[in-house]
Amino acid sequence: MFYSVIIPLYNRPDEIQELLESLAQQSYKNFEVIVVEDGSTITSEHIIQAYKSELDIHYFFKPNSGPGPTRNFGFEKARGDFFIMFDSDCIVPPHYLETVNTFIQSYKLDAFGGPDKAHEEFSPLQKAMNYAMTSFLTTGGIRGNSKRIGVFHPRSFNMGFSRKVYEVTHGFELDRLGEDIDLSIRILKNGFLCTLIPEAFVYHKRKNNFRQFLQQTFNFGKTRIDLFLKHPDELKLVHFFPSFFVLYTISIIIITFLPINSIYKIIFASPWILYLLTIILDATIFYKSLYLGVLSMVASVVQLFGYGTGFLYHLFLKIKRVFQTVLQKFSKQ
Repeated sequence: MFYSVIIPLYNRPDEIQELLESLAQQSYKNFEVIVVEDGSTITSEHIIQAYKSELDIHYFFKPNSGPGPTRNFGFEKARGDFFIMFDSDCIVPPHYLETVNTFIQSYKLDAFGGPDKAHEEFSPLQKAMNYAMTSFLTTGGIRGNSKRIGVFHPRSFNMGFSRKVYEVTHGFELDRLGEDIDLSIRILKNGFLCTLIPEAFVYHKRKNNFRQFLQQTFNFGKTRIDLFLKHPDELKLVHFFPSFFVLYTISIIIITFLPINSIYKIIFASPWILYLLTIILDATIFYKSLYLGVLSMVASVVQLFGYGTGFLYHLFLKIKRVFQTVLQKFSKQ
């Protein structure tokens, strides 16, 4: 099978070089690479040109429009039977395409997604943020921390689907923020077989500092409300957890200043304390480092606060539409 790898790019010359280097090392060779520069002011054409002898690679430049339309642009230029997307801040293991091809052929998949991991050479901060975004304790495993074959909503940093899927769905409808989840939902609603390939992981760098990470997760939380308004059946209990964590944390802070017996304050806060200690223990065991365990706990708090406050903020702004959507949903049942 011939694959087209689609990479949207915006001012990331250093990242794209690492990604292209990893693609050049793939054991499966029957693929092309489509790099679409989304109106960058720092272009990467010279880097793409350097890989002409190692990859079947094609470079395009277009005005800035966001990752969704940029990937759609790449789909229109692609020649493959199957489209695969990566974010520019990913590194792909040498076995990736071979693993994907075997899995698609065996299960006759229409679409798939894969998880992300932290490379051993990543910085401690990147490893901590990766834990916060992938651990069952923080995200419930919805981003790929699962071994079960079944329904899965891929994310565009590591996602693929057939040309037929694209022809039916017409690709991404949203410009950015939640565009991948929206497309995943529409893929499943159209009856296509889409699942997780656990072995098809990528190394995902994510953000450079906690401030950027907080802003990113805040936007994720806002987006979940917009996705609910578009797809009311797709809001799950796990999506409320970060908001609950935020409200619970705030209540602990408030109770600390109230004239209440200290023992009651400790009892009230004990689940919160136990939860954070569990994260430290789990991350410490996973990374074999107490330092990374503590840093992962901090990253998890940042992730939960970012997502939770974004969720609550957007819920407040759109409470009327949310209420109407809920009423419509239950009136149909």
